Amino acid sequence: MADSGRPAVEAAMENELRLLDPEVRRCVQELGSLLHPEHIEFGRSGRRRDRAAIIAALTAEDTRAVRPITASRMTAVQLAPDLVHLTFDTDNNGLLAHRSSLWRQTEDGWLLYFHQATPFTAPTVGEGAQDV
Repeated sequence: MADSGRPAVEAAMENELRLLDPEVRRCVQELGSLLHPEHIEFGRSGRRRDRAAIIAALTAEDTRAVRPITASRMTAVQLAPDLVHLTFDTDNNGLLAHRSSLWRQTEDGWLLYFHQATPFTAPTVGEGAQDV
């Protein structure tokens, strides 16, 4: 975790991990408290969604029958006093994605302004893990 000692980075990372929590994903109010009013996302599916569409999609998911989403390789950089960029990987029941998030500080705290997910497959044994 890069820059993990900084309060802005810690707040963004903590909030990102909250978004992966099944309880938070089921609650309109909790999701709303973490998403910027102008939030945009390019999801793993390739669809572009705004704040309302993300809240509707996440709260409609049945997360009780599946494993929790796991995050790994999270790194963070504070780009400006009010902007933090996170990158990490997730495993959502075998669906892998590289993720990138921009968190903005507002009067309401650190809110997710932009998010993008890109699907990937885990390299097999003997396959190169380097990307050029």
